[in-house]
Amino acid sequence: MSGVGPRVIVEADGGSRGNPGPAGYGALVRDAESGELLAERKASLGIATNNVAEYTGLVEGLRAATELGAASAEVRLDSKLVVEQMSGRWKIKNAALQPLARQARDLAAQLGRVSYTWIPRAQNAHADRLANEAMDAAAEESDDEPEPAETDQTARGVPAAWTGATGAPTRLLLVRHGQTALSVDRRYSGRGDVELTDLGRSQAAAVAKRVAALVGARQDAAEPLPVVSSPLSRAADTAREVASALGAEVRTHAGLTETDFGEWEGLTFVEASWRDPELHRAWLGDSSVTPPGGESFDVVHQRVRQARDDILGEYGGGDVVVVSHVTPIKALLRMGLAAGPELLFRLHLDLASLSIVEFYPDGNASVRLVNDTSHLEVP
Repeated sequence: MSGVGPRVIVEADGGSRGNPGPAGYGALVRDAESGELLAERKASLGIATNNVAEYTGLVEGLRAATELGAASAEVRLDSKLVVEQMSGRWKIKNAALQPLARQARDLAAQLGRVSYTWIPRAQNAHADRLANEAMDAAAEESDDEPEPAETDQTARGVPAAWTGATGAPTRLLLVRHGQTALSVDRRYSGRGDVELTDLGRSQAAAVAKRVAALVGARQDAAEPLPVVSSPLSRAADTAREVASALGAEVRTHAGLTETDFGEWEGLTFVEASWRDPELHRAWLGDSSVTPPGGESFDVVHQRVRQARDDILGEYGGGDVVVVSHVTPIKALLRMGLAAGPELLFRLHLDLASLSIVEFYPDGNASVRLVNDTSHLEVP
């Protein structure tokens, strides 16, 4: 169809209230020249994940574009996972997403040219609104339906196991990076790119050996265990030790970066409390408080949740090593426990420690291990 019909912009989004949970998508098509709205689509999807909803929005947006006889399309999405996978830069390993990606490719093949562009969520507000309208409508219909009888749960697909979890979990092996010069002096170390000390490199080698032993049964698999890391060098260098022990490669994700401590970066606890006594005191008990020039723990939690969703979307059902920092690892454990922000202030994580959390496709989770440092102990 190249050269026939309008050039269009497709905007699409999807959401899940629970991930997985009640889900819906929204998509629209605009004329690329005039910006005129040519089509809108939205629908609920029942119980699904964020990534399934986002892919469905893409499929329906492309379907609308082909029905309009478009000659080419620029697809704008706020899902980095979908953009990277559809652009061919990331593999699609999640079995639930593969058929949706095939549908999208088949529809795109009917257009002259299709490009994929990531946009911030704020610029995707129209598609987001459509997706939420679909989920709201489904919720209202559900409220009008009678409650199911509290019998025959197994027949309805509810498992008999007391945990209630179903499906193959994605197991995240959470590794904190090794020692740095700032951690020796107990200084706030956020976005500053400090390197591992000699001891830190030894700690990284020790935790790498532990992880390799723990997942040894997987080493004969067709592909090595995925290793996803914060891009900061102290984490990335630790991740490279782990990857080397597993025969794998490191992929970085910016969402796993440590908290931005702003003007407190490099200060000790005491120095920060002297500098900003009231703010520092409030920050220690309120996850919404922001350090001067930095970011709040609430903001960190949201970006780590998106990073987790990206990881589950790509590697769902398998083991993944995640190498990061104190706050992101606490955030992932908090998600696994369905705990409040108080956990951030009450949980201690040592350097080069190992924790494990499993996330199930039905929304359940299980924390299996927290702050294990047995691999660092001297015999």
